[in-house]
Amino acid sequence: MHDEELVLRLQRGDEWAFQLLVRRFRRKLFSIAFGITLDAEESQDIVQEVFLQVYQSVGNFRGDASLTTWLHRITVNRCLNWKRRWARRFRWLHVTSDDTDDQQGKALESDLPSPENRVAGAQTRQQIDDALKKLPEQTRTVFVLRELEGLSYEAIADAVGIKLGTVRSRLFNARKRLREILQPLMEDEK
Repeated sequence: MHDEELVLRLQRGDEWAFQLLVRRFRRKLFSIAFGITLDAEESQDIVQEVFLQVYQSVGNFRGDASLTTWLHRITVNRCLNWKRRWARRFRWLHVTSDDTDDQQGKALESDLPSPENRVAGAQTRQQIDDALKKLPEQTRTVFVLRELEGLSYEAIADAVGIKLGTVRSRLFNARKRLREILQPLMEDEK
């Protein structure tokens, strides 16, 4: 079913269409949320909030942007609001606990084809997660949307509400910083 038809069915209150929407987008939205928050539990909550907001406001969806872009924008905004609330509440940056990888592994367990692949990729995932944590929030958001989610520069600019040049600049800085962080680790493995 095409997105346009899905939106029309959602606007008519079709429960099956909403279930399809959730099945189609939940993993992608979780991936975006986790890339921004670096917290699996919070990311799951954010994704649920996104779907609740979509359910409540789909009647107002005008189609100015694609359904995917609209969902990405809502997800990014929810993540950034979560970050602001967290920072205000505790007045320091949120640092995830050591069990975040276990939570993420459980949440994405069905995506991995075998236990051997999970074991083989655990160290690499940990290194990448640690490197991502070192990026500034705005830079990490752009990087996750481009490199992990495959969004175009234009879609990122639209979803985050920044100019195209800013997307390019943040992406350049993210790649440069990640290379600086990960290069010594890769050399150690040789």
